[in-house]
Amino acid sequence: MAELRAVVMRPDLERLGRYDEHRVRQRLRDGFSPEHTSVIVSAGTFAGSIALRPSDGCLWLEHFYLDPALQGWGLGSAVLRTLLTRTDTSGDLVRLNVLSGSPALRLYERHGFTVETHDAVDVFMVRRPKGNPADEGTS
Repeated sequence: MAELRAVVMRPDLERLGRYDEHRVRQRLRDGFSPEHTSVIVSAGTFAGSIALRPSDGCLWLEHFYLDPALQGWGLGSAVLRTLLTRTDTSGDLVRLNVLSGSPALRLYERHGFTVETHDAVDVFMVRRPKGNPADEGTS
């Protein structure tokens, strides 16, 4: 997972002048929480990871990395949709941060995340739980 993180994040970190070969891997090791992490498998092969960690009354979406060869085919959207269906059901607020200018920003916006705050490096996003579709339109 640490190696996949380094591969996936390298272009954005280099663009921001922040790529450090050791630190990019160490940050995953330092923040890795196996009890909150799911492995993504495609065609029987390791394809990526995603974590949903509880903290301060919300869930933090972290360590969402997908093999670059599998990006752009809908796998990431399918994984995210499945995870967000669960958080909608449980009524949980979901937060995340993404590097400024990352293509992943558009993915998160398509799935209902909005920018909460940002700086030159990070964009912090939030997604409020959506109601049950069967309940919408009724009061």
